[in-house]
Parts: sequence; C-alpha cells; structure tokens
Amino acid sequence: MPAKEDKNDLCEIHCTHPDKVRMACLHRVDSETALELAEVFKVLGDQTRIKILSLLAAEEELCVCDIAEALEMGQSAISHQLRVLRTARLVKFRKEGKEALYSLDDHHVLTLMAQGLEHVQEK
Repeated sequence: MPAKEDKNDLCEIHCTHPDKVRMACLHRVDSETALELAEVFKVLGDQTRIKILSLLAAEEELCVCDIAEALEMGQSAISHQLRVLRTARLVKFRKEGKEALYSLDDHHVLTLMAQGLEHVQEK
C-alpha cells in the first residue's frame, strides 16, 4: 500500500545540491539494468517462490517431489513456480534418471535471500 502523501516529506523550497546530484548519478543504473533487476524482484514477489528458495537455501538439491511434499502442494504447481524461478536464473536443475533435481543458481541468490530476511526481521 503506497504511503499517504504528506507535505512534510517534500522540500519547501526548490534547491538542488549539484555535488550530491553528481555523486548520486555515479551510482544510477541504466534503464536496461533497472528493468532486469525489477524483473528479478517481481519474481521474488511471490510467497510460494520465496518458500521454494528458502528450502533450496537449506539443502543442496531437492527434487520436485520433495519440494511439493515440504510445501504441501501439488507437483504441478511447484513445477510451474520452478519454471518461473529457472527463467529468472534463480534456480537451476539437472536430471538424474527420472528425477529433476533443483538447486539455487548461484551464491547471489543465497545472498539476496539472506539480505531480504535480515531486512524484514530487523526491528
């Protein structure tokens, strides 16, 4: 829910600080990168996908059956969410016989999860 606009959170005069603006612009991401990052956060904006990532963060690999069992959901629903996560390069999978084993794509996903958890658990 967006914050209610409050006139107290606006500058009462128009006054820019060129040095601060210049420094801030050094950290500004380009539009393409901003779009890609927004897409990652959009994918992370689903509680089922977060739960899947949390399971994979605790275990090296899990098959679809294990994930479905742990989340008390159907394999079809889990498979769909895993496809979304795979497309966003947040998880990867490999086949071992008839099993599809999933794991986090790389250490960055674990970092994203850890930082997000730390932020929401902060008091």
